[in-house]
Amino acid sequence: MPAAIVTYVALLMFLQLEMAPALATLLSAFLFLPWVLKSFMRSWVRRVGHFKQVLHIIEALLFVSLILLAFSFGTVNDKWLNGKCLVFLALFLVSLLCAWHELAARMYYERMLRPVFQRILTAPKLASSQVAVIFTYGALIFLVGTLQVYFRQMISYSWAMGCYVAAGLFLLFAFHHMIWLRNPRVGDSGAKHSLGGSVKAELRIIDRIREQKGWWRPVLILFLLLLPQGLMFHARVLYLYMPRANNGLGCSIQEIGFAQGTVGVIAFSVGLFLGRRLVRHYSLERIFWPLALSLVLSPFVYLGMTIWPPQALWQLCLCTMIAQLLFGLGLGICRLPISAISGARYRNTINMLQIPLVSAALFVPMALSGLLVEQLGFNLYFLINALCAPVCLLGVKLLKPKLI
Repeated sequence: MPAAIVTYVALLMFLQLEMAPALATLLSAFLFLPWVLKSFMRSWVRRVGHFKQVLHIIEALLFVSLILLAFSFGTVNDKWLNGKCLVFLALFLVSLLCAWHELAARMYYERMLRPVFQRILTAPKLASSQVAVIFTYGALIFLVGTLQVYFRQMISYSWAMGCYVAAGLFLLFAFHHMIWLRNPRVGDSGAKHSLGGSVKAELRIIDRIREQKGWWRPVLILFLLLLPQGLMFHARVLYLYMPRANNGLGCSIQEIGFAQGTVGVIAFSVGLFLGRRLVRHYSLERIFWPLALSLVLSPFVYLGMTIWPPQALWQLCLCTMIAQLLFGLGLGICRLPISAISGARYRNTINMLQIPLVSAALFVPMALSGLLVEQLGFNLYFLINALCAPVCLLGVKLLKPKLI
């Protein structure tokens, strides 16, 4: 739930605090930075040995950080405090703790379960994460929007109340973990690693990857595959939220939460499931190009929306469903360049490298999207976004024969 807040909801928070789109997307992109760098903390998190205690500590700090986020919304109108800056700092703290929590949870998960049971529980883990996004990006947004109507546009107060509700629900899960999580039977031999030693250990891994011949090709392929989505990730929310006077759709946050946070996330989950099934049935190499085409087609949906704006909520939901279904369907092909980056050295490539590398590939286009929208307008921006898709596929076509 906290990870869904910093990933999806933070941009709406910044926009409702009357930040310019360029600044809002820049700050939202910086919230991805802890996920880019989280692997550098891997050895340091491991040094404690018993990850149960680490999880409890991080979850307690996450609860406190959500309370601080709610409190920071109460200082937005305070002339002595920079409330908007405090909101960003609180969100960055939440993002940092979420990244560490993901590391500790994965290490605890791998320590407690044998590989066969880890594979069995992969689908429930993914389903749980998507349900958390639906609840946070859907139900929480609807609650905040309803409070804004009830309290007559008291935006900061409504967001503070929403954050208090999220903190209370998170605390229930934290108490559940305190009661039911068991201690690992064996400690960790790497318990003497310091924070500096953790960073050095990850730098040595990066050096070993860079020693591989042509390591830059899969990195560039991953960037090209995700560039159209990175340009669209925050721009689609801007398009839905900005008023019609600025060529946006002028949707309420309840409509955004339902169309993207509920319908869109369900469609993304279905696409992700279908993509995994196709890869398992046909192999990643055989299905690569159909899924690559699916991955870069989403911007064409939003280009169509700028030409023929949806007039009803069901039309908006239909467009969002198609775009997110295509995104989820094609996302699985990122495994191929990531596996090529790591080589045969690591047993669990996806868990170790996928989140940092995907976040790094999305960072720059997400950060610049708001500025480009301000300069170009939505029509021209989504046109350029759509036209870069075939260019990216051509670049992947030229580089892929040298990937394997």
